[in-house]
Amino acid sequence: MNVIRRLAAVSVAALAIGFATPPSSAQVVVFDPNNYAQNVLTAARALQQINNQITSLQNQAQMLINQARNLASLPYSSLQQLQASIQRTQQLLNQAQRIAYDINQIDHAFSTTYAPASAGITNQALISNAQARWQTSVAAFQDALRVQAGVVGNLDTNRTQAAALVTSSQSAAGALQAAQAGNQLAALQAQQLADLTATVAAQGRAQSLEAAQRTSAQDQGREQLRRFLTLGAGYQPTTVQMFH
Repeated sequence: MNVIRRLAAVSVAALAIGFATPPSSAQVVVFDPNNYAQNVLTAARALQQINNQITSLQNQAQMLINQARNLASLPYSSLQQLQASIQRTQQLLNQAQRIAYDINQIDHAFSTTYAPASAGITNQALISNAQARWQTSVAAFQDALRVQAGVVGNLDTNRTQAAALVTSSQSAAGALQAAQAGNQLAALQAQQLADLTATVAAQGRAQSLEAAQRTSAQDQGREQLRRFLTLGAGYQPTTVQMFH
């Protein structure tokens, strides 16, 4: 404002000097220095307001640009790949043979095949149950190996997705893109934890069935030993016709 006032004062002084000598013509030009100074100050104020408005518009435009950057979505998405990996692992779990991850199946098996050997069970039933338990244990170990192989197969996909997401996060243009990249990295970690959970579950199932198979075999062995040591009726002579 002081600069404006100085500019107005200099203009007034210059114009006063210029109009100090009256013109040769009959007409006299009347100059009001105060009015001129006021007009100059008014024009300067108007110019300053325009400059302020231009600066404000520039700031608003930059703010809108920054908001657009912050609201821009991440151009990369790993959701489809992560869902495909989870589905592959889930399919392997659903393909579990014989006694699967079902409470009703487990209860039924342990009330029949894995039930304690009693005196009322025939020898043939004991043999059939033992064979069924052995086959179930072998199938469970096969299922565990298949799940582990599937999880290992997902490692390459996880590595590729992790690299892409980290690159997207580092080159994010705004807050929304950075947040979305972070969310997808968290989803990748959740998928890896799901694979780990599936591996532990499959391995635990195989170990549990093997332990149940050994326990049932020991119980069946005791019953068969008891039957072997139990005295029978002995030899009873009978009439046998050998030749006609």
